[in-house]
Amino acid sequence: MPRKTFLQTIATLLVIAIITTAIYFLPPVHQRFAWRVNLVLTYIRGIVDPIEAMPTALAPQTEVANTVPLPSPTPTRTVAPTPTKPGPTSTPLPTPTPIPASVALPAPPYELQDWNNCGPATLAMYLRYYGWEGDQFAIADVVKPLREDRNVNVEELVYYVRNHAGWLNIEFRVGGTIEDLKKYLAAGIPVMIEEGTQLEKKFWPSDDMWAGHYLLLTGYDDTSQQFNMIDSYHKEVTTTTYEHLEENWQAFNHVYILVYRPEQAETVKTLMGEDLDIDANRRKALEQSKAAAESDPDNAYTWFNIGSNHVYFEEYGEAARAYDKAREIGLPQRMFLYQFGPYFSYFHTMRIDELMTSTEYILELPSRPESEEAHLWHGWGLFRQGDRIGAREEFLTALEDNPLYLDAQYALEFLVNNP
Repeated sequence: MPRKTFLQTIATLLVIAIITTAIYFLPPVHQRFAWRVNLVLTYIRGIVDPIEAMPTALAPQTEVANTVPLPSPTPTRTVAPTPTKPGPTSTPLPTPTPIPASVALPAPPYELQDWNNCGPATLAMYLRYYGWEGDQFAIADVVKPLREDRNVNVEELVYYVRNHAGWLNIEFRVGGTIEDLKKYLAAGIPVMIEEGTQLEKKFWPSDDMWAGHYLLLTGYDDTSQQFNMIDSYHKEVTTTTYEHLEENWQAFNHVYILVYRPEQAETVKTLMGEDLDIDANRRKALEQSKAAAESDPDNAYTWFNIGSNHVYFEEYGEAARAYDKAREIGLPQRMFLYQFGPYFSYFHTMRIDELMTSTEYILELPSRPESEEAHLWHGWGLFRQGDRIGAREEFLTALEDNPLYLDAQYALEFLVNNP
């Protein structure tokens, strides 16, 4: 090929590449195709660098108390103290005693979730039940500015409602039961839960196809033993059996979220009973999970829940041992992408090798998740190993993943104030 023709060909290809790249990054195009490109790259990485099952914990050495102050595992964002918008008025619904054999609340307008957006999408539908007019993207802009962020935790959803829909009340509790869900539904209050689910396809060759997912429950029927639910991923309104829901729900400590009108507060208070006190609710959940472990000692989720409930009480040694047992039995590959109690427990018991192993495992998944929590705790592990530069880089990465992440801001400030 003549030199001139060759150079013209190269120039043409470069121009095409530049134009194609520019078009790809146009917001409408990128919104539509970025996730498809990510799927292809994820599968390729899974072939080139296979991921295996989550490693088990090493035998713990003598636990040493940690002396670095860190944010507590409770939400750290500022919560608006007063409502910002008047809510609609209605008569508080009485609680039937006993509750009816079936309840079917009206379903709010459906919204199909965007990529990695089941939390904001499900919460958006929940708020629409009460007349809210926003969508999942309004919520995501606050709680997960980066579209690639694959997790929104319960505390972040609570933060959004209290600060951006403050005319409604929101609470969450753990250790819920099927009867708990039914009694709130019978009082006219939909219930949002987080559960484990099986994906429809593998995203990498060794994918165990397990992921976390939010659902909105709008009714139940004792005759068929089924809940009515709205699933932002699959169908507008569908059903699940009591047994199937319980099986999937246990992976997230039986957590449930309640959004309700201010005039329903007394009803919710009555229905909660002893669960109104958050410490009492956690202690009950801890005892429930211990009892479950005694009856089914090979269930990794029950041991994980034991650990998570101990973390709440800052009982990190007990928590770490429970998490070790859960890992020994076997946990899903993505488990630490959604729940971070192990990071707390390993850091506070000075088991830094386990902290590094756990965070690195998540960050090296073929999907390369943008997990600000894993980056944060990997940074704290590096800090404990004496690598302040590496720690700062991880904290900055966590803040890039979520610019509103206060724990990352705190970590950077800690480095500055403790040279």
